Amino acid sequence: MRATRTITLLLALLLLATGCEFDGAEDLPLPGGPNTVAEEDGYQITADFSDVLNVVPRTPVMVDDVPVGQVLEVERSGWHAEVTMRVRKDVVLPGSVIAEVRQTSLLGEKYIALVEPEARVVPAADTRQLSEGDHLPLAQTGRNPEVEEVLGALSFLLSGGGVAQIKTISQELNAMMNGRSDELRDVLGQVESLVTALNGQKGDLIAAFDSVNELSRTLVDEKQVIADALDSMGPALAVLNEQHDALVRMLTDLDELGVVGTRVINATKDSLISQLRHLEPVLRKLADADNNLVPGLVSLASYPFPLEAADVIKGDYANVAFLMQIKLTPVSEGGLTTSTLARKSPVAASRSVRSPT
Repeated sequence: MRATRTITLLLALLLLATGCEFDGAEDLPLPGGPNTVAEEDGYQITADFSDVLNVVPRTPVMVDDVPVGQVLEVERSGWHAEVTMRVRKDVVLPGSVIAEVRQTSLLGEKYIALVEPEARVVPAADTRQLSEGDHLPLAQTGRNPEVEEVLGALSFLLSGGGVAQIKTISQELNAMMNGRSDELRDVLGQVESLVTALNGQKGDLIAAFDSVNELSRTLVDEKQVIADALDSMGPALAVLNEQHDALVRMLTDLDELGVVGTRVINATKDSLISQLRHLEPVLRKLADADNNLVPGLVSLASYPFPLEAADVIKGDYANVAFLMQIKLTPVSEGGLTTSTLARKSPVAASRSVRSPT
């Protein structure tokens, strides 16, 4: 009885000495806990948690398992909890720090851990430091699973058939690989060769991706031009649509013409080749006549008078002569060709006619 009175008196004196309100057992200092961080020795931050479990005021705040502050207040804000913490000023943390509710051991107390995120998930330009009044959103907070949750998941796995499913999968894999080890080894070897080839072509693949990226950037830069071109194609497509039936008829008729032309060529090919072969000796004889053919043709033009008669006989038609230019070439190069008529005397005509070379 005397001990109870003594404890009550000490508590009353403690409350009178501190001049603080007493809100419950949580206001009492925890034995072995971190020292309270004074307001002038730290900075205050807040964080939103979807679930803070049983975190209460005076819960430690740690960095790398070292106490650096404590929780001041836990309040409900909408459908989540808002935790107010005070951290020592000498603790430098980035603004992208992550706050997680953790547990010291399997059955230990809860604490809030401030963890620096990995460099790969933080923008390089984010160099802001955590300071007074900063607020951590839900994206930067989280919690570890509770022991009850782990045991419940394990119980579900054991009782819900998870182990039996693993056994079935193992049996099916064994059945699939039984007697096919050589084939599987060959497949794995081919996969290794493929991966090695891809790794060897890594630079080319990256260059190709860069080219595709550059092409995409160019297309984006020219999207207005492409849009204008597509808009311009609209009227042209409308005209083609209007002429669709005519185009189809034209292509059909062209197809029929091609069929007829092919049939005619096939029917007359042998005859045409035979005629050309028969014409070849005639052309060869004309070519053999050479320079003798030209004077003869000139004399024929003035028959029955000799060439000298052009200087003696004057008349309307005596001075009219034909200028003929004969070129004996293979039929494939044009064959026998003649030039136009010219008004010259027979003597001049005979001099202007050129023999084939």
